Amino acid sequence: MSKYFEELDYRPTPIGALTLRRRREFSLGVEVIEIKLGEEHLMSSLFTASEIALAKLGLGELHGHDLDVVVGGLGLGYTAQAVLESDAVGSLLVVEALEAVIDWHETGLLPLGPGLVNDTRCAFVLGDFFKLATSSAGLDAKTPARQFDAILVDIDHSPEFFLSPENAAFYQPEGLSKFARHLKPRGVFGLWSNELPDETFTARLADVFSEARAERVTFDNPLQDREFTQTVYLAQKA
Repeated sequence: MSKYFEELDYRPTPIGALTLRRRREFSLGVEVIEIKLGEEHLMSSLFTASEIALAKLGLGELHGHDLDVVVGGLGLGYTAQAVLESDAVGSLLVVEALEAVIDWHETGLLPLGPGLVNDTRCAFVLGDFFKLATSSAGLDAKTPARQFDAILVDIDHSPEFFLSPENAAFYQPEGLSKFARHLKPRGVFGLWSNELPDETFTARLADVFSEARAERVTFDNPLQDREFTQTVYLAQKA
């Protein structure tokens, strides 16, 4: 395998073939770690601004200390790392449906893995976030119906573009209402989207939560030499 391109792992999954690879981006002179699902790029270490913003914006809505946080979707670990950078966070559960992604962090194949694994506040949960989040038992099997200060989600491409069709119900009023039970009073729901703000979805959030808004996250795309905008939705429980 060329030193400029290396496939680190390949795993078949129920939603397609998952590939972890490392390559050299010659136009920028940097090494890139990326995860692909089939031929689709899921995550890249080249673009992490909005994943980090999801954590910063979500926690920025909260006050106090010893906060209990959930991150839905482990990915390359940038949202989880940004959560743990806050001294106000007391515990973090990271829910990930793909066992391979957890393995890559636990074995150190992914650069952020050791930092997450060695932080005693952080625990990985193997499971379907959407099923757990809309169940009565909730997201922590050790403490059924446990509530959290913040639940931050980066899994689907947007509220209208899903990795699996089964996820669609979560974004509807009934799914969001079931999910809201797992937030503490004044708890925050943060959601990453690859698309521009969707007024219809923001209004749907406002029907379930006491406050809701969409924050644009704009960053430079060096491969296209232009700015790119994604969205972080924020909603707060009454």
